[in-house]
Amino acid sequence: MQIGMIGLGRMGGNIVRRLMRGGHTAVVYDRSEAAVAALAAEGATASTSLEDLVGKLETPQTAWVMLPAGDPTDEAVMQLAELMQPGGTVIDGGNTFYKDDMRRAAALRERGLTYLDVGTSGGVWGLERGYCMMIGGAKEAVDRLDPVFRCLAPGIGEVERTLGREGRDPRPEQGYLHAGPSGAGHFVKMIHNGIEYGMMQAFAEGFDILRSANSPALPCEQRLDLNLADIAEVWRRGSVVSSWLLDLTATALAADGTLEGFSGFVEDSGEGRWTVNAAVEQAVPAHVLTAALYTRFRSRQDPSFADKVLSAMRKGFGGHQEPKAK
Repeated sequence: MQIGMIGLGRMGGNIVRRLMRGGHTAVVYDRSEAAVAALAAEGATASTSLEDLVGKLETPQTAWVMLPAGDPTDEAVMQLAELMQPGGTVIDGGNTFYKDDMRRAAALRERGLTYLDVGTSGGVWGLERGYCMMIGGAKEAVDRLDPVFRCLAPGIGEVERTLGREGRDPRPEQGYLHAGPSGAGHFVKMIHNGIEYGMMQAFAEGFDILRSANSPALPCEQRLDLNLADIAEVWRRGSVVSSWLLDLTATALAADGTLEGFSGFVEDSGEGRWTVNAAVEQAVPAHVLTAALYTRFRSRQDPSFADKVLSAMRKGFGGHQEPKAK
C-alpha cells in the first residue's frame, strides 16, 4: 500500500523505513529538506509541501501525521482535510490528547474523510523491534489499512503466548489493537504512558536506595557498597521485574555506574498529566501515577540519583535528551 508521511523525526522516518522494508511505498514530507532527501535516497517519493504530497497519493488517499501534539498536528490535519479527496484517511500517530481526536474525527467526517488516532509505542527502536499500536476510529478504515499496521507491528516474536486467548481477535498478540471509536487509541496510549511513569519511578527509587546503602549516615557496620550495574544485570535474568525498562537501565549503568552524564532534569511529554486529569474526571484513585508525575516536576528543582536513572531510561527508549543547563 501507499502512505503519505508528514513528519520524519525519530519515529516518523523509521516508520517509513519499516513500511518500505515490508514492500509498501511512501510519499514523504518534512520541513527539513535533509530528512526528505535521506528517505528519498532510500526509495521514498519526496514532496515539497502538503499540497505536493497529497497530489502524489493514490486514491483512496492515506496520510499519516507524525508531529508534536497540539497546534503542529492540528494545523497539518486540518490542512490535509482541505486537500484530500473524499474517501481518504488521515492518521495521527503522535501523542495527541484523545479529546482532540474526537473533535478532529467529527470535522473530517463532514468532509467525507476518515480519521484514525494511532497511539504508537516503540521509540527509536521501532524500526527493528516493531511498533505497538493502539488504534481508534472507524472499523472500515482500520480494516482497509490492516496491511500497514500488520507490517509495522512487532508480531508474536519470542513472547510467550497467553493462555486462554483462543477465538479472540488475533491482532493484539501481533502487537496492534483496534481499541474502539475515535479517541480510543490515544486514550489507551495515554494510560500506557501514565503507567510507564510509575514503572520508571519504581526502578529509579529502588536504584537510589541501593546506591544509598553506602551512605555515611549509616553505621559503618551496616554500609553496603553495591554494584548497581551488576544488580541491574542479574535482575534481567529470570527476575519478576525483568522488562525493557530494566534492560535500558542496565545498559546505562554498565556504561556509567554513577550516571554522571545526566543532570536528572526529567521532562514530561504530556501524557502523564492527561492520565492524572482523566483519573480526576473519573474519580479513580491513581496514587502511584500522580506521585510519579509530581516527582518529575520536583526533579527540575532538586534532581537526585533516581532522577538520573529516569533520564537514562527516557534517553534509552525514546532518544529524549535532557535540556542543556542554563
